[in-house]
Amino acid sequence: MKKEPIIESSGNVFADLGFSQEEATLLKLHADLMAELRETISYNGWTQTEAASHLGIGQSRVSDLVRGKWEKFSLDMLVTLATRAGRKVELRAA
Repeated sequence: MKKEPIIESSGNVFADLGFSQEEATLLKLHADLMAELRETISYNGWTQTEAASHLGIGQSRVSDLVRGKWEKFSLDMLVTLATRAGRKVELRAA
């Protein structure tokens, strides 16, 4: 049985999947912000209705967020939501 080689990750799964560096960076930012928002909602024990109130959006948008429907959120919106959730958003060069 032939074993597949193990390739160490670059730290960005999107780059590892072959996306251009620019697109991989944007996709990772998007994914990281969504994950942080889901973690914040869970950590605070917010229901979707409570999260909607804290974030200033409708409950259905919170549902989209926790279900990982990334295509429904712009990067700008995710930064706005993270700020509303009390998170400090910083962009750091890697």
